Amino acid sequence: MNKLLDNIGSPDDLKKLNTDELTALSAEIREFLIDSVSKTGGHLASNLGVVELTVALHTVFNVPEDKIIFDVGHQSYVHKILTGRKDKFDTLREFGGISGFPKRSESESDAFNTGHSSTSVSAALGLARARDLSGGDFNVIAVFGDGALTGGMMYEAMNDAGHSRTPLILILNDNAMSISRNVGAVSTHLRKLRMSPAYFHSKVVVESILNKIPLVGKGIATVIKKVKRFFRRLVIPTTMFDDMGFTYMGPVDGHDIKAMIQCFEYVKDEKKPVFIHVQTKKGKGYAPAESDPQRFHGISPFDKETGETREGSETYSARFGSVMIKLAERNKKIVAITGAMPDGTGLEEFGKRFKNRFFDVGIAEQHGVTFAAGLAAGGYTPVIPLYSSFLQRAYDQTLHDVCLQKLHVVLPIDRAGIVGRDGETHQGIYDISYLTHMPNMTLLSPATLDQLEEMLDFAVNKFDAPIAIRYPRGSVQADNVPSGFTLGKAQLLCEGTDVTVIAAGRMVKRAQEAAALAGKSVEILAMPTIKPLDKDAVIASASKTGRVITIEDNVKTGGMGSIIATVLEENRVDCAFKICALPDENVPHGTVDELDALYGLDAISIVSKIQELCNG
Repeated sequence: MNKLLDNIGSPDDLKKLNTDELTALSAEIREFLIDSVSKTGGHLASNLGVVELTVALHTVFNVPEDKIIFDVGHQSYVHKILTGRKDKFDTLREFGGISGFPKRSESESDAFNTGHSSTSVSAALGLARARDLSGGDFNVIAVFGDGALTGGMMYEAMNDAGHSRTPLILILNDNAMSISRNVGAVSTHLRKLRMSPAYFHSKVVVESILNKIPLVGKGIATVIKKVKRFFRRLVIPTTMFDDMGFTYMGPVDGHDIKAMIQCFEYVKDEKKPVFIHVQTKKGKGYAPAESDPQRFHGISPFDKETGETREGSETYSARFGSVMIKLAERNKKIVAITGAMPDGTGLEEFGKRFKNRFFDVGIAEQHGVTFAAGLAAGGYTPVIPLYSSFLQRAYDQTLHDVCLQKLHVVLPIDRAGIVGRDGETHQGIYDISYLTHMPNMTLLSPATLDQLEEMLDFAVNKFDAPIAIRYPRGSVQADNVPSGFTLGKAQLLCEGTDVTVIAAGRMVKRAQEAAALAGKSVEILAMPTIKPLDKDAVIASASKTGRVITIEDNVKTGGMGSIIATVLEENRVDCAFKICALPDENVPHGTVDELDALYGLDAISIVSKIQELCNG
């Protein structure tokens, strides 16, 4: 007998199944997810938590006519399975395969590209208003986690939607976690709502009774409407979401398909803003993920029997975390801030050791950076590590609140450069460009773990202005990099006469690999300080060899190569010149090595450019 999942080619097939069959299908989907993600890696815990929720959504609503937007989008695997992509799951997050996030170019069932948190309601409201302007009659649904509610953009959008009364459906997937456990006043409010499991049932019953009261005559109708509102408020407690203009439904058991189908059927024809509160368990159905949902949020391939992954080398994130503890033990003015990612950035242990000097602001990078500026103005030394692609969200705060005031805020930039399988929304390939043009900003880039340690000590203890340190995901290190970091000074790693290769961070290792294969006399300049750049070293080496290649895992426009090109031009250095950087286009998902090769940043491609310059 065939499994139910084998017969699901589109959401239409779900509508033929009864509740018991949909429940059995959910169990099969979990088994499929665990088996698939154990081989490819990916976001497992969040997807295990939304299986029944997604099955119920596709049973009641009609995609792609109805639009479902997944906030962040890492929890869209079940949606992809049910919309015709199950047979492609062996390519999940692989180069050329399906993305780990929704992509409009991948399927008409993906209504909006997502990758960062707290954007779904704004996008949903835009789609809903476009529908209304065009005279359409479909549903727009935004699905987001409770972690998204720590982001201010959500309230901007909900304020607009509730005030305008634009019909749309918001579904809160409440698992009490984002990546790490959620914090803040909103989390406390949701905790109180979870104490009322009968809320949804009571609301349906009370409203069905009140709606049976006949409306006779215009004046009487107005009075009765007011009476109805009074009794609703009396019998059914209000929430912050009611007060914002939404009809609140919930909490609903997110693993009870029958209850969710009942709820979705109840609201799908409502012509007003609706907020549905669904409770789920992150990692549901897989014991290792249930017990450690943080580790299984985004995980590399693992043994599905034990949940164990292969141990790797020490990473930059881990070294950052261990160094922070050592520095904080000696310097009582150091405080650390995280945007809901203490584990991902290496601050988990710091938070345990220095509880009074550790602040988790939630998924709120804008607030986090300005909060850091306030701490700096108050005489402390705030360190706020953020992934490169997440720091983009606080561009204005970094410029306006930190740099213009020349405040001593330390910004460790994790996942700088190509990050790999998470794809275009997570590639950290813009930070050199958007930080180097900020006044008073200093930008460092270590080529080794030891150099990161030196830079962090310098940034915290020996500096007094805005400073950022960009470092890659993982543990790639250059060879034979001397100790003794000096601000604004390049490091001559290898002398040569034919060509100068200038690199920073992870790309220093690529420069060394290329030099070993080039068959030319290659001079390697490492740039631990990207801003201020060591102009004298660049000019001297370029004048000596007459040929210069720059290598960086940043976009070409506004990157280190562009800065060096300006230096050479302004100082009238006569030399052949090439920039190896990323183009002005979306960088897809794939391994770091695959993407380096695709964009000419691997050793072989760099050797080819060296030979072109030398033979030209």
